[in-house]
Amino acid sequence: MQRRLLLRGMLGAGSLLTMGEALAQARPAAQPVPAPTPPPTRRPPPRLIAIDAGHGGKDPGAIGVRGTHEKTITIAVAQDLARRLTANGRYRVALTRDDDTFVALADRVRHARERKADLFISLHADSVPNPATRGFSVYTLSETASDDLAAGLATSQNAVDRLAGIELGRHSRQVRSILVDLLHRDTANASSHMAQSLLDHFQPPFQPIQRPHRQANFAVLRAPDIPSILVEMGFISNVEDERALAQRSTQTKIADRLVVAIDGFFAARRV
Repeated sequence: MQRRLLLRGMLGAGSLLTMGEALAQARPAAQPVPAPTPPPTRRPPPRLIAIDAGHGGKDPGAIGVRGTHEKTITIAVAQDLARRLTANGRYRVALTRDDDTFVALADRVRHARERKADLFISLHADSVPNPATRGFSVYTLSETASDDLAAGLATSQNAVDRLAGIELGRHSRQVRSILVDLLHRDTANASSHMAQSLLDHFQPPFQPIQRPHRQANFAVLRAPDIPSILVEMGFISNVEDERALAQRSTQTKIADRLVVAIDGFFAARRV
């Protein structure tokens, strides 16, 4: 028979417990182990967006039927876009020009690469011989233009100056070829995704031209390691496009839609 203890003070007179029962009641209750504190959520570092306002300084770009200079439209939209991107805290901005200054095409690309930009957007509002042509479009790089319009625009833009070659180090020719091919392929895919994000978020309110995603050999799109697009916001050879693009309200809407498109692009790349 188990030995029993008479625990008068704890349980009252006459209460008998086994030794094990007494020890169990005398032992302090186990304290709950606090759940580990989750580490603080680390916010990703701000992305760097290179914004290229086409033309500038001695190069006015296209001149509209009412005398509007392309360079005036592009810098206005670029500066508005820069303000909006930096205001939300998710982005940093590098403008290839922030005033009426001429910047060589090679320097625009070099500017973005030196700062390790995550995205390059070149803004334009060009002209074509047909005054009925209007609407926005977006271009990504291709050695072969997708059509005559794309080829003509690329030729006129690239004529401003020549793009310097990009140094790839002292790799052998075979290794250099493989590296360039892989890099270009990844960058081309990302550029196409950004172009699609722009198409998804630009319309409405803006109307695209027929087949709005086009390809051409624009010099400013040749950075091998930065997703790059060139946005033709409209054609100032068309009276209606020129009138709209010269208005501050239209420029603000374009900047707003570009922010949404950029958000969509980076959100998709985190998936």
